[in-house]
Order: sequence, then structure tokens, then C-alpha cells
Amino acid sequence: MSYFDLQRQPDHVTVFSESGERVLSASGAGDWWSLGINVATPMRGDEMKVHLAAPGERVLRVRLRWHGEFSPSTRFLGDHWERGYGDLEWRSVVPERVMPWYFFSHDSDGTHGYGVQTGAGSMCFWQTDSAGVSLWLDVRNGGRGVDLGERKLHAATVVTRRGAADESAFAASRAFCRLMCTKPLMPAHPVYGSNNWYYAYGHSSHEQILKDTELLVSLSPKVENRPYMMIDAGWSPEGSCNGSAWDRGNEDFPDMARLASEMRSVGARPGLWIRPLAVPPGWQENWLLRTGSDGVHVIDPTIPEALAHVRRTIGRIREWDYELIKHDFSTFDLLQKWGFAMGADLTPSDWSFADQTRTTAEIILDLYRTIRAAAGDAVVIGCNTVGHLAAGLVEIQRTGDDTSGKAWERTRKMGVNTLAFRMAQHDAFFAVDADCVGLTKHVPWEQNRQWLDLLARSGTPLFVSADPIAVGPEQATALRQAYAVAATAQPVAEPLDWLTNTCPARWSIDGKEEDYQWIEPGGAMPFFYF
Repeated sequence: MSYFDLQRQPDHVTVFSESGERVLSASGAGDWWSLGINVATPMRGDEMKVHLAAPGERVLRVRLRWHGEFSPSTRFLGDHWERGYGDLEWRSVVPERVMPWYFFSHDSDGTHGYGVQTGAGSMCFWQTDSAGVSLWLDVRNGGRGVDLGERKLHAATVVTRRGAADESAFAASRAFCRLMCTKPLMPAHPVYGSNNWYYAYGHSSHEQILKDTELLVSLSPKVENRPYMMIDAGWSPEGSCNGSAWDRGNEDFPDMARLASEMRSVGARPGLWIRPLAVPPGWQENWLLRTGSDGVHVIDPTIPEALAHVRRTIGRIREWDYELIKHDFSTFDLLQKWGFAMGADLTPSDWSFADQTRTTAEIILDLYRTIRAAAGDAVVIGCNTVGHLAAGLVEIQRTGDDTSGKAWERTRKMGVNTLAFRMAQHDAFFAVDADCVGLTKHVPWEQNRQWLDLLARSGTPLFVSADPIAVGPEQATALRQAYAVAATAQPVAEPLDWLTNTCPARWSIDGKEEDYQWIEPGGAMPFFYF
């Protein structure tokens, strides 16, 4: 069996609540009941809606199960909860494997897509095994059951796509991503420029940013589409990635509005990083959700005053006249885990939000909508954000964990993998950002040269963290060429060996095959730093 038919009623529905596990009984087509709990699964054309009603119960999860088989040779690709961590790959059947949001199956008969539409009311993941397919809907409020009261929750909309034998796995995956997101948000122009993080790592200043901007502009083409200069963490009074009131800079950044104006006068579009849910110790204690494992104080976005603070903060950055706003850390701050550690249990079970009547997915969506509205016409980058919920609310999504200006192995593992395995989301959900070229003396230029070339020609945003002391004549020439390409729209690059390689080396770029040598002469490292 190649295509697994999910456009039918599930064979089994189970609800897990704080009072126990209940197997629901079918009562007519698409209606499942047990002691007042109702899961409705109506079919609408090629879509299946999933609704949950549970008055008087605090529900944790819902599981839908379809019986059936895949062909023995089938391989599967799943997504990640937020960023990829160099571990996205096609694999054979792994029954316990958690595949957030969607998955693809591939065999000789084609590549087929199965998933939920973006903007779901629950955190969804899939499992496949030798006897069928399971869809889990995590409807918790934080780590505890949600109190829906009398309302009916639209938990998800299930969609599938049957692939064709004559289309590539990549073409099929791109087509399915477009089916999952009905209202993508894309930048009005190709995005390229510089980000100071991977050589400064939080140690910068007003003067240094202006020098970085001058270098960027000197290497950029003389076209209407100007480059962006992103000021990353380190500008706030409390230090690099800590909490702040986000209402002013520190002694090295005395006037954030003036800096934006001066950057623009040099010839670049100014951008600014922020950790919106992190605040200083002792500040607005009545808004706090918790103190995180990194010691940072995190506010609860379900408290109206706390969410209003986020709205004001983003609005202030726009008033300072920054045209690119990067919001970071919110998934970690809310759920206390990085994506690679989440698996089927997204967050510890011992907490809930102040407002316990909404699911975590609904609360995250509300936060993203608030940021989107407050940003106005600025371009928004989501980093450590949930892509399936951010789709349509950010123009750019950081789709992988950090690359590096200190160790090539980190860039190879994180950058190349996310570019290849999240590329299907590009132009379908948002513009995918596989992260920067960390152009420093610590990273071999031969490897960085290739990474720069692929990013510039991939059709995705290009950001370079260029340490001025690492930019010699050869690097300057390569940067000029890369920026000239990235400043104009490019066709999407296709990984050709992604079915068998987690770090694809063969790519189709504008109809031509290109080979990249990502592995250094000594081989790949089993560990790395930074």
C-alpha cells in the first residue's frame, strides 16, 4: 500500500483527561462520545475537521487512529516542533517516532503528504507503524488539562495529498506544504544583509554597528532593494540574552532610535532582535509565569497586562523605525524545553497558564498575532517559534538551530540540514531562514565560501555575520557576488540527495546540478562546540 487513505473516519478515538483514559464510541458518522465528552470528525471535501467538547473535564490529549499498512519499502519524513536541530531525515518505520504537524511517506509509487493545516488549536503530532497511523492532539494548557467549559474547540483540520509517481519527493513535499497553509505571508522583496551575532556574540556598540553597516553597504549592489543590518542580542541594559524592559539600550547603545536613523542614512534597513517574554528580576512580579532554568524571568502572555507589555514593546521598536524585528526564545520561555528535547511531552506537567481555558496552541497563536499586529509594516522574523503556528504571521522563520562563527561543524550540521529539509516550507508558509554564514577567522573559508554560495542562490534569505578582520579581498569579492544574487528573486534550490543524506551535497540550482563538499579532509566531527 503506497498512499494511506486518511480521508475517512478514524477506526479508534481515545481521550486522555486528568480523570483517566476513555475510548470513545462512534455515534453516527464523525461523532464520538463517552460520558459527556465528544470528539466530532466531520468531513468537508478533502478535509477532516476535529472538534472537542468536554464540559466538566480537563482534557490532556486526544488520539485518532487509522488502521492500515504501508509498503515495506516506505520511508518517512517528519517535521520538528520549532527549529530543526540537524536531525531531520527520511527513515524507515519507527513506531515511537514523533513527527510534529505532518509527515511524508515515500516509495517507488510516489511521495504522499499527511498533516494538519497551519494555525491549529492544538499541538499535533503523528506516528506510523506496521499496523496504521496515529494522530495525537495535545490540547493541554501548559502541562495540565485544559478547561474548555462549554465551548467547542476546533483542534485541527486534517489534510492529505496523494503524490504522483512522476514527481520528485521534493516537488511533492512543496505542493503539500502549500495545501497545509492557505494564507502564507512572504516578504515584499528578497531579504539579505548582515547579522552581527556570530562574530560579536553580544559584544557590540552603536559605533561598531555603524561600521558593520558601512561594510555591508560597501559590498551590496546599488539597487532599490537595500540590505538589512540586524542588531542581535546585547543592546539591552541587562546584557546579551537576558530579560529586559526593552524600553532603552545600554551604555554602548545610548539611543536606539538615533542608531536606526544613522544606519538608514548609511544605506541599509535597520533590524533589531528581542526576547519579548523575558523581563528583569523584580519587575512586574504579578505578571510572571516562572523563572526559567536559565534564570530568566518570563511573563505569562495570558495575563492581559503582560500581553499589552509585549504589544507596547514591539510597537516601540517600530516607532524607533526598525524595519526588521526578530523575536526569539518564546517557545523555550513558555514550554521550558528546546525542540530537540520535547518529543511527545512538550513541557513539564506541573504548571498551567493563568488563563486555563485555552490550549497552549491557542495561547501561542494569540502571542504571535499580537506581535504581528504591533509590528505594523515591519518584516518579522520568528526564531525559536513554532513554525506551524507562526505560518501566516511572520514573513521569515528561523527554521534551524544556530549556525556558528566558531566551529564549522555546527554550521554544517544545523545549517545544511534545515535548508534542505525545511525548504519545502519556503514560499508556502513563509521565507525560510537557515541562519547565517559566520564569516570569521575561526571557520575555514573553503567551507564558508560554499555555504555562502548555496544560501545566496537558494532563493531563501541570506544573512552574513562578517567579522571585519576576516574580510580580505577574496571574501569581499565573494560577498559582493552573493549579495548581488540574493538581492533579486531566485528559483528555489532543490536538494537532490536528501533521501539518503542528512547533509545534502548535491543540489539543483536554477536547473543546474551543483556539488558541495561539506566534509572537511579529516571527516565529520562527532561532537562540536558553540
